Amino acid sequence: MWPGRCEVTLGGLQPCTLVDYPGMVSCVVFVRGCNLHCPYCHNPDLIGARNGGARLDIPALEHFLDQRRGFLDAVVISGGEPTLWPSLETLCRRLKDRELAVKLDTNGTRPEILEPLLADGLVDYVAMDLKTDPQRYVPLLADQDPSADLMESIRLLTAVAKAYEFRTTCIAPLVDVATVGRLARLLAGAPLYALQAPQPGVRVLDPGFYQQPGRFFPPEVLADMQAEAGQWVERCILR
Repeated sequence: MWPGRCEVTLGGLQPCTLVDYPGMVSCVVFVRGCNLHCPYCHNPDLIGARNGGARLDIPALEHFLDQRRGFLDAVVISGGEPTLWPSLETLCRRLKDRELAVKLDTNGTRPEILEPLLADGLVDYVAMDLKTDPQRYVPLLADQDPSADLMESIRLLTAVAKAYEFRTTCIAPLVDVATVGRLARLLAGAPLYALQAPQPGVRVLDPGFYQQPGRFFPPEVLADMQAEAGQWVERCILR
């Protein structure tokens, strides 16, 4: 059993992936609850901490990891937003006790949680999402201005993290070529900046958002975004 209490509301599990943690065979644990409300979120069932649907409890996760000892290299903790949960540190410690690498997917709005995880070596890789200019999150994505917290999380990753990447979903009107360029300047010198094309047809938090014209960029515009960002970071890729 997990020593001590580990109260994290888990929303699901992807048993095996070769792409979510670079160079690692990993599983993905999805945590419920998020402090943003991105209309294009493709995990809408995880937004509320108490939404219905299938759940995964900690003993089930423990059993799953026991069955795959020696096969899995890592666990990716995603969401939702994992840093909302007070027991995240405990969960990371238990995973590290099992000699598993830990990757954290985060929106960067909780640097006060991210900092001790990095300082104590409890996460090995961090992927931080930047949705748009930090000053533009309100009101479309957030109820309160997170810009100062986003900037602090960027600083923490570039100064402390062992391995990290930044990601932006390229969808109008949140970004354009100029926006991506400004974001890349904030990330100057980062080892990896991934520009992600949204996938039409998937279920999202606000289905009507995708139905508005002009949301999706053609390949040539995505290529322009990559070229603009590539001037500021070590590597910029399209996903």
